[in-house]
Amino acid sequence: MCQSIGDFTRGVVAVCAGLGTISCGLLYYGQNYLIYPSAFPPESRTEVPKPDMYGLPYEDVELKTEDGVLLRCYLLKQRKDVNHAYALHIPVDDGISNDEFAATRPTVLMFHGNGGNLGHRIPLAHVFYTAMRCNVFMLSYRGYGRSEGTPSEPGLSIDAQTALNYVLANQVLRATPLILYGQSLGGAVAIHLASQNASKIRALILENTFTALPRVIPHAVPILSPFTFLCHQKWDSASKLPLIPREMPILMLSGERDEVVPPQHMKELWEIASRRQGSMVDGRGRNGGVRVESGGQSGDLNPEVGNGRSRFVKFPNGSHNDTFMQTDYWRAVVEFVTSVCA
Repeated sequence: MCQSIGDFTRGVVAVCAGLGTISCGLLYYGQNYLIYPSAFPPESRTEVPKPDMYGLPYEDVELKTEDGVLLRCYLLKQRKDVNHAYALHIPVDDGISNDEFAATRPTVLMFHGNGGNLGHRIPLAHVFYTAMRCNVFMLSYRGYGRSEGTPSEPGLSIDAQTALNYVLANQVLRATPLILYGQSLGGAVAIHLASQNASKIRALILENTFTALPRVIPHAVPILSPFTFLCHQKWDSASKLPLIPREMPILMLSGERDEVVPPQHMKELWEIASRRQGSMVDGRGRNGGVRVESGGQSGDLNPEVGNGRSRFVKFPNGSHNDTFMQTDYWRAVVEFVTSVCA
């Protein structure tokens, strides 16, 4: 009888151990499907909105990466006349061409979050294009939208570098001030790219991004907390941010009700950026003299921090996916873009 119970117990332990091993294996090798849900919302791989659906002129751009992956992206190049009620009016000499005008305007490289496709971010590109009169390059990561390949940290890093190389080689855009705009995962992509190409980037705009991806798992997917150590997609922005020169202005936009990435991540990134830039966090809502805004309150500017232009802006009602809809979000972006391109 005792031997039977012992045999049964050993069998249960063996089965549990086997299931545990299988589960760990599935999590380790299948995590990319969780981290990069490129097929969500449904039909995101096949139904990709185009800028002309929003009245925006654009070019389809196909890029081939160094590892042979085809990326299908959008380029919104400025024109002298933009027919939109809220378009920023810029006096233009009748004698210059559209390309010559576009060469005088900033260029924004957009890096979206981990869900959906680039077409879902066209309303954001619309604001950059009309309200700020920026050229906009919208990257479609590998495995997203109509781009080929499978997403991964090394792959998306290559994609971002490929997009930057394209802009720097473009005869119209190559001399324009380059601003990287990244939301959530896109913020990590932007930080990585800037850390590798600091001399080529004018400024960074980061929204609701994280210090490192494994640190998000316990909050976003609590049931997987015990398996955080298996996450091989690191996106360690906390270690890359110090590689960006202190002179580069950074605008950080944080939704205080972010239910996916705890707002503490943005605060920690801001503290890292401030230490990198020679300032200290004094714990009183003023970050080394850097302008920190929440509900209209702001501190003084420190000319040593991003040439006096870096800012951390909090939005009390902003959640992970609607911070860009909050009051004064775009005012902060417009002021920042204007200041870094002055």
